[in-house]
Amino acid sequence: MTVPPADPQLSHVDPTGRVRMVDVGAKPPVRRRAVASSLVRMAPATAARLRTLPKGDALVTAELAGVMAAKRTSELIPLCHQLPLSVVEVSAVVGDDAVEITASAETVARTGVEMEALVAASVAALTVYDMAKAIDKGMVIEQVRLLEKTKEAV
Repeated sequence: MTVPPADPQLSHVDPTGRVRMVDVGAKPPVRRRAVASSLVRMAPATAARLRTLPKGDALVTAELAGVMAAKRTSELIPLCHQLPLSVVEVSAVVGDDAVEITASAETVARTGVEMEALVAASVAALTVYDMAKAIDKGMVIEQVRLLEKTKEAV
């Protein structure tokens, strides 16, 4: 089997095409922030009941689950570095027929924090889904995306 040449833009692939963890040891620590979002579409009747489900308040539970997930990102995504997170914030806002989730993560480190924000937004959405699946089989999780990524010298 031949291995195609590595794409120099793919930092997690070495010159032979093998995956690798990126060596960030020589990079200086930088203040980094990332914001991600996700959306859970559902029936309006489901949205109206999210705070009073048999399992409890789906929005509060989703926010907590997102924070907890961000802290474990390096255990879930194989090549992610373990980061000392300064803060993780997750907001789950219910609308007429959806929950909009926004997650932010911050650190001072040698590598970015966007995976932590994306994992937080994703797990928060999965938590809403889990808590409401008994009353709404048609829910859809969509639009998981990175909204912002910044870095500044410390």
